[in-house]
Amino acid sequence: MKSIAEAVDSLGGMAQKQQLVRLGATDRDLTYAYQQRWVIRARNGWYSTKPENSPEVRAVRVGGRLTGISALIAMGAWVLDTDQPLHVSVHDNAARLRSQINRRVRFDAEQMPGVVLHWDAIDVAERGTAVSVGLTDALFRVIVDEPLEVAVACLDWALHTRVLRRFEFRRLIRSLPVEYRYVEDFVDGACESLPESLSKTRLKLRGHRVTTQVRLPDGKRIDLVVDDIVGLETDGREFHVDAFEIDRSKDIDIILADYLPMRVSAHMVFHDWNRFYLAMVIVAHSRSPHRPSRSEIQEIVAAAEFRAATFRHPPTREERKVLNFRQSDAPGGNSPQPTSLHPV
Repeated sequence: MKSIAEAVDSLGGMAQKQQLVRLGATDRDLTYAYQQRWVIRARNGWYSTKPENSPEVRAVRVGGRLTGISALIAMGAWVLDTDQPLHVSVHDNAARLRSQINRRVRFDAEQMPGVVLHWDAIDVAERGTAVSVGLTDALFRVIVDEPLEVAVACLDWALHTRVLRRFEFRRLIRSLPVEYRYVEDFVDGACESLPESLSKTRLKLRGHRVTTQVRLPDGKRIDLVVDDIVGLETDGREFHVDAFEIDRSKDIDIILADYLPMRVSAHMVFHDWNRFYLAMVIVAHSRSPHRPSRSEIQEIVAAAEFRAATFRHPPTREERKVLNFRQSDAPGGNSPQPTSLHPV
């Protein structure tokens, strides 16, 4: 047979002893591979070629698999704060759980913070891999457990990268408790980055009408159009560091399309939101026939931030009615734009 490490790699980097035995491994082979540090023992009967402190190994060591935000981070989803507790899916009758650090120490939730257990039914256990639940199961947990903007960003990522197909998305929405299904109104298949997705969700929560990936006459697309006025571009360094002239030309195209261009970096969206949002509100009101004063702008911003800060996920039925984003408050019009799963 191939080497133990190669065999484990062929099984996704994590394998049970029975799987390796079926491939021809003996106890002596496994012991030798472990002694040579070609593999590690994540848990009794489990061998891995992944790093000792990887989330996948720690989840298996506990006695389960990655789920929720932990699974999506491992899959490469758009997540701003990756310093999260380890979310672990375990069978609803699981026993002999262990510390995520030491497979010889019994798990104690009170004494071992940093792990969130999810007791899942057999159907969840039948999907996914040896180290992670399936994609839709992970997304379900994120929608139910995480803040709205985190859930929307993960869904935007899944649709944009096409790891989640549209019919699977609709089936996922239908599987949610009714009070969470409103999330669909925040998601489209067009967002192309984390800062774009976060900006979209935050602006909608603050009462703005937001349209994603609006096409210009020359075929270029604006990341977000806010209130039919602001053409907002969210620039990530990896995509824009060598595109100065292209970006400036696009700003001219945005003006010619009768929008007011505004360009912000991903860092501003992530870490300087309040200053960015104040500036965007000023731009959005600059075409108003009765342009508000700076103090009036501050009141508008304060009201919008209060609305976002007091938003509950999931909202009540009455809040969901109001959540049609109070579009009459938006500078650009009175009716919300429909969302779509189809990029422009």
